[in-house]
Amino acid sequence: MGSGGHSSGKRKSKTLSSTKEGEVLKRAPHTKPPFTLGELRKAIPPHCFKRSVARSFSYVFFDLIIASIFAYVAINYFWNLPHNLSFLAWPLYWFAQGAVMTGVWVIAHECGHHAFSDYQWLDDLVGFILHSFLLVPYFSWKHSHRRHHSNTGSVDRDEVFVPKRRSTIRWYTKYLNNPVGRTITLSVTLFFGWPLYLAFNVSGRKYDRFACHYDPYGPIYSDRERFQIFLSDVGVLAALYGIYRLVLAQGLVWTLCVYGMPLAVVNALLVLITYLQHTHPSLPHYDSNEWEWFKGALSTIDRDYGWILNKVLHHITDTHVTHHLFSTMPHYHAMEATNAIKPILREYYQFDGTPIYKALWREAKECMYVEPDDDSDNKGVLWYNKL
Repeated sequence: MGSGGHSSGKRKSKTLSSTKEGEVLKRAPHTKPPFTLGELRKAIPPHCFKRSVARSFSYVFFDLIIASIFAYVAINYFWNLPHNLSFLAWPLYWFAQGAVMTGVWVIAHECGHHAFSDYQWLDDLVGFILHSFLLVPYFSWKHSHRRHHSNTGSVDRDEVFVPKRRSTIRWYTKYLNNPVGRTITLSVTLFFGWPLYLAFNVSGRKYDRFACHYDPYGPIYSDRERFQIFLSDVGVLAALYGIYRLVLAQGLVWTLCVYGMPLAVVNALLVLITYLQHTHPSLPHYDSNEWEWFKGALSTIDRDYGWILNKVLHHITDTHVTHHLFSTMPHYHAMEATNAIKPILREYYQFDGTPIYKALWREAKECMYVEPDDDSDNKGVLWYNKL
């Protein structure tokens, strides 16, 4: 499929111009699907739902081996390179290492969905270790992310990437609605959006008081979850202490180059991937009167990051629709499952192959807020629009 956006603030057309000449991408259907979740499940080969401890661990070991090789080469050879080659080598390492470690992040994310093995304790142990190493509070995010999956597409109850309504647009937004302002906004969002979300719930669901992923007594969590939030904080603090000891032993610059910058790439890729999975001019959002879980789960989109990155990122990029429908399915079966259900989903399956840098710029420009169509009688369905 192609992709596109609205051309004006007053929206009456039901189609979107594609970035590819001669193509038109219709809006995703917002009515009740003519198929059921059970029918989709039956279309998927049964083995796709089976989780293998050995196979899941093979991806962990492979990723960590590749990351170790990258780190070994950088630590032992990059410091001695001529300056002109060093300025090229380090950024390449940061991106490559960051991409591989994002793959590790994806596996930890699967642990949070109980998609790693048949043993919940093993999933939580592996996820806790891997996410803590990447400064992610595992249980804290596991619980908030579960609520995101339970309320996807709802403008009232979704947990993150909740689109703004026009009435809530900040006064300064119009001053950033230009190429320079958009570049600044995207840069801040990519490199600081993840820690800001964890610490201050930026872009998250609005609560009646301060919400924070590190606060066991915050409004995000229930009483039975509070001990696990404490445990998540301990994991992050332990990782921070390890980084502190590394700085004392090797120096701040060494630590930033070897660990800090790849982590920044992980955070940026995470925000990029999740933002583009849930932000597209064709995707509907729903208020509480119109929202249903099944429709919300289908209100997401697959993207193409290229063969290499799709594989390195364990296909979280191009199987996200399936992931929202069957979140306990291991990533190594998701492509097969996606191909199995696409003939049933038909127009309910959304895919955009626009190059990622173009898609990011377009979505930042076109998807500023959501509102119902002016000429629609159904005000419970909201669509992205631009200022």
